[in-house]
Amino acid sequence: MSDTPAILHADLDAFYASVEQLLNPGLRGKPVAVGGGVVLAASYEAKAFGVRGGMPGRQARRLCPNLQFVGGHFSEYQRLGDQVIEIIRDFTPLIERISIDEAFADVSGSVHLFGPPAEIAAGIRQRSRDEAGLAVSVGVARTKHLAKIASQVAKPDGMIVIDPGSELDFLHPLPVGLVWGIGPVTRRRLAEKGIATIGQLAAMPGQSLEQLLGRAVGTKLGELARNRDHRTVETGRRAGSVGAQSALGRMEATDEVIDSTLRHLADRVAGRLRAGSKAGRTITARIRFADLRTVTRSITLSAAVSSTSTLAGIAGDLVRTALADHPDETIISLLAISVSQLAEEPALQLELPIELDDDEHRPGTEAGAARWVLDRSIDEVRRRFGRRAVDYASVALTGNRSVPDAFRELAEKD
Repeated sequence: MSDTPAILHADLDAFYASVEQLLNPGLRGKPVAVGGGVVLAASYEAKAFGVRGGMPGRQARRLCPNLQFVGGHFSEYQRLGDQVIEIIRDFTPLIERISIDEAFADVSGSVHLFGPPAEIAAGIRQRSRDEAGLAVSVGVARTKHLAKIASQVAKPDGMIVIDPGSELDFLHPLPVGLVWGIGPVTRRRLAEKGIATIGQLAAMPGQSLEQLLGRAVGTKLGELARNRDHRTVETGRRAGSVGAQSALGRMEATDEVIDSTLRHLADRVAGRLRAGSKAGRTITARIRFADLRTVTRSITLSAAVSSTSTLAGIAGDLVRTALADHPDETIISLLAISVSQLAEEPALQLELPIELDDDEHRPGTEAGAARWVLDRSIDEVRRRFGRRAVDYASVALTGNRSVPDAFRELAEKD
């Protein structure tokens, strides 16, 4: 860990909605949501009414009757996000972009050219405002974790520099949900134990934390809460998973809804895997209920897969297992699939006809080879004639309301 705060975390404020307000000055100062049936992103004016991403459109309109929905200008998100990254690159080449609207930067080698890290951060913020027309909040600290938390606390349109002598004084009074990696489920578990602040998390014995959250997660979160983070800015970071989600509003969890939605998602995830000559061993399905509570189920296979039908079938089994564990939940608001533990898959490796436990999923079997040929035939038709040239009947006839691919791919951009 450096002795000086030289890691920056820059995060564009309410990025998607802010771009819409930039493109249409008539929306400035007004509550705006990107989306329609589902809120994909909300402006700060909308967030003040309780509107947030993933919320059904009807619920958002009830909370904020003057809410204005816009469809989204994805090429502009790409252009402006890239423009801000290039502004940061003028100060340092050591950039780790973790999404289209946020990035880490190590400026330790730039201070002799541009001044102290605080001045560099101020310069980035000013140029983003002047050249891109967008507000960016910046946290400056000795570690990535602390810099990211500082940028969240600085929002909207602010900057916080954490002095090395006051790191724990800054960190420990903050809500535990700001720790990188703590989501709603973990936050609820910690709340049940009376843990509401990062300081309380840091004071929890390591063994107790591991028993509550599992060894790996408990150890990691305990270290971060104690301000121990040795990660460096990784300029060559690559995505470790591929995922897609469909926000459904409020729908009954029928077989038709589940199967058509998961086929739609599997088609997009598997297609993106194959386009990158990749496959994955761990498949995760996520279900969000009407009260926005989320559960996940996952399975790790012995062989990496990229088949649309295989992925849809496995995800369907996972979703039904989760629903069976929550028999009182009959309404769902979101389904998601992700594939991780990725591996290169430039060609199909055939296997000897030996029976294995997960034989039906393995790509090198006779059935797996047939799926391989079918998937790549569909990929080629779409490449030549467009995505809509061929589709699965269950998807085409039901018209899934999903997060547009352009939006999701930009959000996941490295």
